Amino acid sequence: MMLQAQKIAKTYGEFRALDGVTLGIDAGEFVSVIGPNGAGKSTLINVLTGLLKPTAGRVYLKGQDITGVGPGRLARLGMARSFQLVTIFPGLTVLEVLQVAVTSRLRRGSCLFASLARDREVMAQATEVAELFLLPEKLSMVARQLPQGDKKLLDVASAFALRPEVILLDEPTSGVSTQEKHTVMAILVAAAKRMGIRSILQVEHDMDIVFGYSDRIIALHQGRILADGTPQALQENADVMRLVVGHQGRPPGFGRSA
Repeated sequence: MMLQAQKIAKTYGEFRALDGVTLGIDAGEFVSVIGPNGAGKSTLINVLTGLLKPTAGRVYLKGQDITGVGPGRLARLGMARSFQLVTIFPGLTVLEVLQVAVTSRLRRGSCLFASLARDREVMAQATEVAELFLLPEKLSMVARQLPQGDKKLLDVASAFALRPEVILLDEPTSGVSTQEKHTVMAILVAAAKRMGIRSILQVEHDMDIVFGYSDRIIALHQGRILADGTPQALQENADVMRLVVGHQGRPPGFGRSA
């Protein structure tokens, strides 16, 4: 199993954001986490990626205990999450954003920006990722000037540039149009196959995307796992559809669409 969480709890005073969450992600799986606002989705991703330490429970990557390990070390162990470098470094070009991610993976932190332009290995790997995400014509564009769909692609591409085996994505299609959502997902899935990424875990609100691309769906409600199964199994569970999908309506399709 690539990624496991065992009896994860996260409390803030008397509030329990996560309450005994246990899950596992196998190699080759695309798993989505869904749930209403406040269900604990982002807290779960933050615990899995070491940004938050759980109050109780353990997290394992390929059998190794990674509980509380920070994102930098996790990347070296084979797991990454989207950096959102467009927000962190809005004044960098597309190429520079990807170079920052590649440089982080190669652990070349000294004189970062001064050395980027003359590091051929970094340049080659950043360009390769740009091509996979259909961004080679936009390498010189400043990140903040990109259309929203391309900004999302760049955020995801920066995580892929770390060449992880497991990648975690927090709403990779938020803020883009319906048509752009499917474009982003199709490119993401194709790039994952090309780069050898073995497992994907995403938090996503768009039910069309969730039910269209996921092998499994984990439904959270009030910090607990309400259901964990295939898209078809969740469709047939009326309580889950009412509590978790609810106002968003019935998903229009099921099974992987790309």
